[in-house]
Order: sequence, then structure tokens, then C-alpha cells
Amino acid sequence: MAERDNDRGSLWPGMPRQFATTRWSVVIAAGASGSPGSREALARLCETYWYPLYAFARRWGHTADEAQDLTQEFFARLLEKHYLGDVRPERGRFRSFLLASLTHFLLNERDRVLAQKRGGGHAPIPLEIDTAEGRYRLEPPDTETPETIFERRWALTLLDGVLGRLRDEYAKSNRERLFEVLKGLLTGQSATPKYAEVGAALDMTEGAVKVAVHRLRRRFGELLRDEIADTVADPADIEDEIRYLFKVLGA
Repeated sequence: MAERDNDRGSLWPGMPRQFATTRWSVVIAAGASGSPGSREALARLCETYWYPLYAFARRWGHTADEAQDLTQEFFARLLEKHYLGDVRPERGRFRSFLLASLTHFLLNERDRVLAQKRGGGHAPIPLEIDTAEGRYRLEPPDTETPETIFERRWALTLLDGVLGRLRDEYAKSNRERLFEVLKGLLTGQSATPKYAEVGAALDMTEGAVKVAVHRLRRRFGELLRDEIADTVADPADIEDEIRYLFKVLGA
């Protein structure tokens, strides 16, 4: 990865300022050329962020089976480069591109019954589609719009990915218990963090806990920035996307 700048102006301490080439920018650069690198990059993004689109299709009124079929068919067409030529600067964020593309796709598919097997006869994308409906049943009542469901699921999927990476890092260095105890202090939203109580639980001094929390937040910020960098085309969008993510979550 490219050498990193200082973190002045970041929303989180330790967020690297320099923007490295991302998977989404690879997709955009390739456009409709169908390059293998672009297809692989898009497939990796789709495997991560498919569920918000499934939830969007369900909230549109499609049944579970229809939503599964439509989600698979949508991604199959994306990977065939049917839509990549439509990428515009205003859709430089991967979530915006996906939502606009799926909306267009669903409008075209509204009056057509999918006659082929799931995935429209294409090799199915390895999405964990069988778990989708169980997750969808946990969604809020139908008062939320399809767009709201999509945006919240996008944000939560992204944060879950960051926390998963962070947990793995701590586990690899035999600090998984430290992570599990400290993760509740990660965002610094607690009015009065009880560092002394946490220290007693971990057999650490209060000062050592404060240092550990600072390092955890710093690394979380780095990983969050890296994750978001994978979904925007322009480095100038990273800070705005971070702000938007926490706005969607009401943080």
C-alpha cells in the first residue's frame, strides 16, 4: 500500500489520508471493457454487499423466492458488463451505483416472470442467498422505505466487515479477549467510560486501558477508511462517505 500521510482532519484518529487504488476504482476504470481484473473486483464487492439489495427487493414487494432470483440475475448481468458502461461521476460511490442499477433492473423486470433457474441460467454468484430471508425477517416494520432499508443495511454490512477484520487481527495476536471487552468503548460514545472497571476485568491499570482503547480506535479508523476506500471512486468522497454512514446509523 502507498505510504500514508498524517491524520489531520480525519473523523477518526489514525485514519490514513492517502488514497490507494481500490477495487471499485478498478471496476470503473475498466468500464465496459470486460477486463478480467474488473470482473474479479466487482464479484468481490458483490459478494460483500449483496444483502442490502436483497432487502431492497423484498421491501419493494417481491416474495423471498422472487427476491433471490432477482438478486442473482442482477449480479449475473453486472458481471457480464451489461451495466458498467452506465457508470457516471455522480454515481462514483459503489452503493449509489448499485441502488440506481437495481432500481432500473427491477422496473424492467416488474412485468416479466423469470422463466429460467436462479441466476437466469448463468453460473450463480456465490452469495449466501439461503440465509437472506432469515436476516430479512429481523428487519424493522414496513414503515421503512426500500431505500432506507438499503442504506442502513449497507452501513451495517460495512461496519460488520470492519469489526470482523479488527477482531481477526486481535485474535491472531492472542488479544481476542481484549478486543471483546474493549469493543463497547470503540466509538467513544459512552458518557463516562469506566476504565477502572474494565481494567479490573482485564487485570490492567486504568492508564493501560486508556492506551489500549486509543490504539483500538486508531486501528478501527484505519480499517474503516480502507473499507470505504474500496467503495468510492474519488478519494475526496471518503470523508463524506464516513459522515453519511454514521448519519444513516443515527450515530
